[in-house]
Amino acid sequence: MADERLEAYRTELTGYCYRMLGSGFEAEDAVQETLVRAWRAFARYDGSRGSVRTWLYRIATNVCVDMLRSAQRRSLAVDLRPFGTLLPAEHWVYPVADERVLAAEELAVRRETVRLAFVAALQHLAARQRAVLILRDVLCWSAEEVAGLLGTSTAAANSALQRARATLRAHPPAPGDPWRPEDAGQRELLERYCTAFERHDVAGLVALLHEDATMTMPPFAWLLRGREAIRAALEDPQASCAGARLRPVRANGSPAFWQTRPGAGGAHELFALVVLDVVGEEITGITTYLEPERLRPLFSTPAAGVVGLEPSARARVVS
Repeated sequence: MADERLEAYRTELTGYCYRMLGSGFEAEDAVQETLVRAWRAFARYDGSRGSVRTWLYRIATNVCVDMLRSAQRRSLAVDLRPFGTLLPAEHWVYPVADERVLAAEELAVRRETVRLAFVAALQHLAARQRAVLILRDVLCWSAEEVAGLLGTSTAAANSALQRARATLRAHPPAPGDPWRPEDAGQRELLERYCTAFERHDVAGLVALLHEDATMTMPPFAWLLRGREAIRAALEDPQASCAGARLRPVRANGSPAFWQTRPGAGGAHELFALVVLDVVGEEITGITTYLEPERLRPLFSTPAAGVVGLEPSARARVVS
């Protein structure tokens, strides 16, 4: 019985821990530790310090704060220097599958809050300020509820929230629209992007980009900014984009794709996970994660059918 009551909170706890930690891997570790601690103490839980949900969030907050004490601040490539260096995993904000961090009823309203840019912006906050802002502004807890969870006064919780908001204003996330499958304009933009990409139509692809669009490739601290820089990179014969395909995947509340390339014998192999930033009718950012086998376990619908994929995934952009 205890297991079932606790397990029911796994998805929302993972979403909370992901925003706190900036890594799907660490978020899952934090949630597992949270549930183990709660399971061990469940026989002693009497509800005197709040609901099961509040109790679990209190444990999860303590776990995350402990994990963040000596952690490297995670970033996106646009925030890193020097460019061109290969950086270890702890430097990066990593993507995560929507289904691991967003419950079905949250998909539409909270996609924005798991966008890579928003999660990266949260990493500028001190751990407890980060917790306060997520609980208040993302999860819509009251000041009194947050104060009770953190064991502080309502005034102190409100003060932490104001400081957190001020820091976010100084380090705002790059703009971007969350993935909206019901939006015909966004669907058309993504279909045009997939068509141009799979045809290796560089001119067509670049035409879909904002003039100041960025392209990055973690784990390399590598950044291109602007249409012409991206055009030159795509036209480089060593880029080997010709023959690549895209397969839609749900990641970070944003348009995202597994990218595959022809391998030995012509069979396609995973190459990268691509997450797009879209604003209106233009693509403003392309983040290409070059560690697909590392990321694949985070997605419960893996790219298992890569070998023998149909020639185009465009028909499934809206799925």
